[in-house]
Amino acid sequence: MNDIIPHKLIGLPPSKINYVSLMNKIGEVRGVLGELKGRLAHMHIKPNLLSTPLLTKEAVLSSRIEGTQATIAQVLEYEAKENKSQTTTEEVGYKEVVNYRIAVEYAKKYLERKPIGENLIRETHRILMDSVRGASKNPGNFRRTQVAIGTYGRPAEQATYFPPLHSEIPALMSNWEHYMHSYEEKDILIKIGVGHYQFEAVHPFMDGNGRIGRLLIPLFLCQYNILPYPVVYISEYFEENRQDYYNLLNNVTKESAWESWLDFFFVAIIDTSSKTLKTINAIDELYNSLKESITGVNSMYAINLLDAIFESPIVSFSTLKDRVNARSPQTIYNLLKKFVKEGLLREGLEQRNKLYIFDKLLRILG
Repeated sequence: MNDIIPHKLIGLPPSKINYVSLMNKIGEVRGVLGELKGRLAHMHIKPNLLSTPLLTKEAVLSSRIEGTQATIAQVLEYEAKENKSQTTTEEVGYKEVVNYRIAVEYAKKYLERKPIGENLIRETHRILMDSVRGASKNPGNFRRTQVAIGTYGRPAEQATYFPPLHSEIPALMSNWEHYMHSYEEKDILIKIGVGHYQFEAVHPFMDGNGRIGRLLIPLFLCQYNILPYPVVYISEYFEENRQDYYNLLNNVTKESAWESWLDFFFVAIIDTSSKTLKTINAIDELYNSLKESITGVNSMYAINLLDAIFESPIVSFSTLKDRVNARSPQTIYNLLKKFVKEGLLREGLEQRNKLYIFDKLLRILG
């Protein structure tokens, strides 16, 4: 049985990291991110139409690590409904995923004015926990009690990690924020990897720490001008290698094994960036081909509908009213019929609040 002794976390920067052992991997990361940045600068599709479906996928996968079982299609169907509820476990899960995306979208706008800091982190956490599991655990505020991290349902004494005392959180988060904005660590990629570990180790909130920590990664890539907007979401890699992810974080805690963790973190960015490059190329190619094909639809609002279904590949009439911006509801209905006839959309089976599915984009997203 373990004694419940909170971990005495050391502030940043780390005392020693073997930079030489990481240089080759850092070069690979910079290469693939540079290629991705170059490609993003020459896309035909609007940035929001590209980033929103990628963010929806990330929200699903990051929430899955925390036990929320939902698919991209299920979440999009839930969003397209006119009357939403959170009466079932599944619906609460869908709401959690939607909250994640809303939190990132809020953070993106925030970064246009200010850098990442405590205020942003608190607000994104409040958005994340709105009306879902953890809503009763003081969203937007740092924890005021001790917590234990381990297997769900087991006694606290069997936990694998006891985060620092709640009284130490303000100082630790202040130290974290200073490190992330200072020049003590010259390499930005190492800084982001170290910062991710430290945030998870501090565990500042009662719930939702993992999701907040993961969404900060693409935001920092933007803040440091490595990418123009968030598209590299590495939760899929963490989900596929979940045990390694947790073990390597724990090894930093136990043995200061920074090099192993950072090597894993860099591989995650390389793998994710390579996949993202293929995905955005496929999305851009699809958008260009369909943009040409809808010229035969003969409607000035056709491009508005095309943009709307790229932003959300499952829609209903009620979700399209503001997006298409047509003069009359009948115009939207007529457009939907034409898109179905052309094979761009598929009608759902429900007669009431009918859904329209953009299968080609869903297949790209996987």
